[in-house]
Parts: sequence; structure tokens; C-alpha cells
Amino acid sequence: MNNPQVIDVLVIGAGPSGSAVAIDLVRRELDVRIVDRSPHAFDGSRAKGVQPRSLEVLEDLGALPDVLAGGSAYPKLGIHAGPLALPWKMFTHKEATSDVPYPNTWLIPQFRTDRALHARLSELGHDIEFGRELTELTQGEDTVVAKVAGADGTEEIVARYVVGADGGSSVVRKQLGVGFVGRTDESDRVLLVDASVTGLARNRWHMWPGRGGRLIGACPLPHSDMFQWMIRLKPDEEPPAKKDDILQRIHDHTRDRRIQLHDIHWTSVFRPNIRLAENYGRGRVFLVGDAAHVHTPAGAQGLNTGIQDGYNLGWKISQVLAGANAALLDTYETERQPIAAGVLGLSTQKWGGIAKLDPSSMKRGKDEQQLALTYYGGPLAPADGMRTSTLRVGDRAPDAELLRADGTGTRLFDVCRGPHFTAIAYGAGAARDLDVLAWPTAGAQLERLTVGARAADGLTFSDPQNTLKDAYGLDGDTLLLIRPDGYIGHIATRDFLITTQSAARAMTP
Repeated sequence: MNNPQVIDVLVIGAGPSGSAVAIDLVRRELDVRIVDRSPHAFDGSRAKGVQPRSLEVLEDLGALPDVLAGGSAYPKLGIHAGPLALPWKMFTHKEATSDVPYPNTWLIPQFRTDRALHARLSELGHDIEFGRELTELTQGEDTVVAKVAGADGTEEIVARYVVGADGGSSVVRKQLGVGFVGRTDESDRVLLVDASVTGLARNRWHMWPGRGGRLIGACPLPHSDMFQWMIRLKPDEEPPAKKDDILQRIHDHTRDRRIQLHDIHWTSVFRPNIRLAENYGRGRVFLVGDAAHVHTPAGAQGLNTGIQDGYNLGWKISQVLAGANAALLDTYETERQPIAAGVLGLSTQKWGGIAKLDPSSMKRGKDEQQLALTYYGGPLAPADGMRTSTLRVGDRAPDAELLRADGTGTRLFDVCRGPHFTAIAYGAGAARDLDVLAWPTAGAQLERLTVGARAADGLTFSDPQNTLKDAYGLDGDTLLLIRPDGYIGHIATRDFLITTQSAARAMTP
């Protein structure tokens, strides 16, 4: 083909990160293709914890119902010491509040998370092209040419942007020549096994400690008879491959011969890589998820960080394609790379502590839940900006319970859901300026929301329980701009119109 059709975005890799960014791009009505070198969707349980912030992201993307249906709350740990099994609460169960609707980490095998995202993508009219492998990338001034090999030969796909979501051994990253800084401990290996099991209670995430941190763990996978087994191998140990050999290894360690393995559904040998890409992209090509950062499994951080990479990148690509300054895309790396660096430190610390049987390493709290992550001090969230008593620009926008003008209740997240920006005017002065705030007709549109005052245009709400006032720390007239990815883009407690228009200029055409 001499003049192949130019698409907006090619996504390489259909795991959680690639699927999330593809959904976000497609719902913005961009022309997108997503390819994956595997012959079919991933079959393993690997990354099985979805954090509260990611649940909010999945709700916005429309994949949350399937994720909730496919998972459950985490059980308590059962730490085995001889014949005793000591219960240990890894998570403090929390009730939903008006500002945090999903306060607990959700247990769901990765293959179900993948399929929930794939189903949502299919609802939007796009299917993943499996069995198609990237072999070469060539960048031009305005486009990227990707050579993709499949069963029917090699195709050249021309796209305005490419997103590499193709895992820790990313071909995209290697084609870009981006360094992957860190280490891989070849002596520290874990055999992961998804197996149907009898003879083991399903109300515990079982752990059998061993010398030198050579523990075995077995986590029940919801709505199945399967457990995910984690068998930490000795440095020179050959991983058992056959069912009988795996079972013998479990019996030798646990001393519990009531445990029986039946069907083995998936196995993998995992090496804790701790690496961070030197750059999150070059030119018109960007890296998300494991292509940009790889972690230990402790704390359930990798999948969640990857989904949120895509959620940060998608709206920025769309805005630039609509005419925003290309410098907006530079903020992807500036915002997300420090987050991944922090997560690497957290998961590495937890992994090392587990080896030493440090009880604090088995606890999970707000750091892992990713609700407190912020872009404050970054290029879109200057540290010298205005703030409220609880929030700074760049912080996560909390949820709240509001009343519509007709007296019906709604969540703030319901109003924010979708590919648009949201502006909240609290008080009459902010409402007057929001009414006349100019907004570009191209790119993501603006949903205008007024609380506590009548609006000439947009949606009018009241806050009878002060859930918005309290969560947002509102002490007087305030105008807030919420980005499409659910972070505070601007806070104005004075000079509402001028300062909001100035902040919006960096994010809009």
C-alpha cells in the first residue's frame, strides 16, 4: 500500500495499561488500533490487587461493574506456624465515605481485569488485534511508522502517536533506545501457580514462612476453586514444572498433606525486577506500565501504576491532537515518572521486609491505595498556586454527595465521569465568573457545576450535608477546575476568571 491510512494512535500491548489508555482514547472519538503479540488474552492471575484509586479510574472508563463482579475483598492472612494458623489482618477494612467510594483494595485475578477492560473496549466498537508483533518503529516529523508482523504477513501502520504498553521486555522501549535503569536479582525467583485446590480453607490468604525468606503463599482466587501459589525458590533450585512435583514441593514445605492440586491453569517464574525507564517517551512515542517501570509484587502496585499512566496520558494526547500545545505531552513524564520512582521504593521495601518476616511489610495502608498521590509542584500544578484548607492543585479530586435542583441526589463523580473537564463554582461570586468563563470549542469540553448559588448556565446543586465543603476544604467562594483524569487542575479563591483561564490555557487548544 503506497499511502496507508493515518490513524491517530497505535497502542502496542493489550494488558491493563494498554487497554486503559485505548479505552480513554476511543471514548474521545479518536481513530485507534491496539495490537498484542500474544495469540490471545492473558490467562494468569499474576497482578491480583486493584487499589482504590484504580477502582475510581475503572469506574470512569466504564469497566468497573465487571471488575467488581469478578473479585472480592481480601481475606485475612493465615500465617502457619507448625500446626497453628495465626490470623493476621493485612488490610484494615474501611466503610465507603462520601469522598472515598471505594476504600478497600479489591482482589481479582489479572485475567479477569484484562477481560473486563477488553469487554469495555469491545462495547466501544474496538477489538484487540492479537497475534500481531511490532518489529520496527520509524519516526517522522508528523507520524510514526510501525511495522507489525502477523500470520498474514507484515503491515505498516502509520499513526500520529504510538503508545508502548508491551511489558518489561518492551520492544517499543528498545526501539527508542531508552535505558531501563535498575537491577534484576536472578537468585531471587518465585514460582507462580494457578491451580484448583482441595484441602485448604478459602477464607485465608495462607503463608508458610521459611528460612531465608523462602516462604510459600496461597491466595484464594474469588469465584473459583483456584489458589494463586507463590513459591519462593532457592538460588540454585530448578522450578518444578509437573503437577506432582509442584505438589511435592508444597507438601515438603507446608507439612500438610491434606492439600491437593488438581488442574493447573497457569504457571510462571517471576524474578523481582526493579527498573525505571530513563524517559517515558521520545518524539511521538510514549511508554506506559511495565514498559516504563517494573516492580516487586509486594503491595500490588505495578498494575495500578500502569493503569494510571494510561489515564494520565490519554487526555493529553487527545488535547494535543485537537490543537493544544505539544508541551502538554511533556508533562506526562514529568508527572508520572516520580510516582513510579516512589512506588518502586515502596514495593522494594515491602518485598525485602517480607523476606525477613517483618510484620509491618505485610500491612497495607494509604501508601499502597494511591489515593494520596499528587502532581503538586509539577508543571500543571505550581506550588505557588492557591489552595483550600484540605486540597492543593495537583491533588486527587474527592467525591461528594450533592442534591440536584429537583431534589434528587447524585455523586460528584457521576458528574465528572466522562472525557470532559469539570468546573465547580462554590458561592455566588465564583458562579458569576464561571458563567462567563470562555472555553475552546475544540478538544475536551467543560462541564460547569454550581454549588450554593443559581447558575445562568450549567448544573446547579446544593451541598446539604457539607460533603463537598468538608472534602474540598471550602471556606468561601471558590472556583475549582478538575482535569479529565480526576486531579485538581486549578484552585481559585480570588481572581476567579483570570487565573482559571490562565491555568486552562496550558491544557486546552
